[in-house]
Amino acid sequence: MTFTHVMDRVAQAFEGLGAVILVLGFALAVVVAARSWRRTGRAGEGYQALRECFGGTLLLALEVLVAADLIRTVAVAPTLDNVAVLGVIVLIRTFLSFSLEIEIEGVAPWRRGLTSGATVTGRAVRRAAPRPDP
Repeated sequence: MTFTHVMDRVAQAFEGLGAVILVLGFALAVVVAARSWRRTGRAGEGYQALRECFGGTLLLALEVLVAADLIRTVAVAPTLDNVAVLGVIVLIRTFLSFSLEIEIEGVAPWRRGLTSGATVTGRAVRRAAPRPDP
């Protein structure tokens, strides 16, 4: 068994893992959406839960599939054509990941500091602080 053959099998394993993540993540997203819908009685809440949960699943699966492409290109067939194809695949998947993150978070990554992290925590602390009586 050669190194190239082993790395091809590893890349196939990563591709299989990516497919499993998609299937199981979709099943989990449906369960989460159904629970959310049943808990709140509003279909919109269930739909939002489905979008957020499955969106996260898609992001994870895309990362695993990019890893499979990297392994296959670098270890199995490192030709200039394959590297160019990998570059295009990574660009497309990066754009998809970027779009999914905006869809899930509702804000562009460079604006996220205004809606999360220390800024939101600080706002919550200020709102919860007791106000002096006038």
